[in-house]
Amino acid sequence: MTIIDTTATTTAITVVLPEPFEERWSRLPGIQVEGRRITIDPAEYFFRFESNTWLVADWELVKSQLLEVDETTESAVEQLALDFIKAHATSTSDAARVLATAYEMYAYLFREEHLASFGLPKITTEHLRMLREAATLMALNKVELDGHISNVGPCWFFPAATSVVFDLDDETGGMLDEVYHGGWFNEHRRIEAIKAHAALGGRLVHGCQSVPDQSGGVVAPYGASMANFRDDLAQFKAGWIDQVYAHRVTGPAA
Repeated sequence: MTIIDTTATTTAITVVLPEPFEERWSRLPGIQVEGRRITIDPAEYFFRFESNTWLVADWELVKSQLLEVDETTESAVEQLALDFIKAHATSTSDAARVLATAYEMYAYLFREEHLASFGLPKITTEHLRMLREAATLMALNKVELDGHISNVGPCWFFPAATSVVFDLDDETGGMLDEVYHGGWFNEHRRIEAIKAHAALGGRLVHGCQSVPDQSGGVVAPYGASMANFRDDLAQFKAGWIDQVYAHRVTGPAA
């Protein structure tokens, strides 16, 4: 059952992205994929939908004014990102803009040139596509400054959602989850991710340390209460993970 705040619009969200999405995303309730066009019915798609505003910054501006800036002894990369967000991010109720921004950002973070260097031979070009698509949809999840989780969709639970959509076994789903929240496993890529996520108005945080816990993640505003975030997450995650897995195709793949 979706928790809908009456002040949040339930108008359908439609976006046309640069590349076609996997049509099996339509296995999940409330989402329809037709090539590059994605339509989301908030009342069906979200487990909790209490806010229809998000903080975003222009991706082209992030690329030109932040990605190439180096941290110094006076200004760490997190401070650079925070200052950029304060100067350039704006609140929007246009969910399509959020999805379009997220797609461009994750196309950058999960780009094919990394395949030769990140030391994970099992990761393929197709896996990068899965990461880009799932992370794009996760951009609609939201955490408030007080740590309350206001928006939760099935892509909060990354291994569960990707197993439904891409027919992944648990091992492969877990491997992708590790790549997603591991920041590519080195400092260079962590720094890259911090800068890039300024386009979504915050930093990527997770409720778990490893795959078995599957507590998901979200781009949260700097300063959000992580204690409240943890406590809120603990209240709902088990039941909603089960609901996502319920949409797995157990017979011949559809």
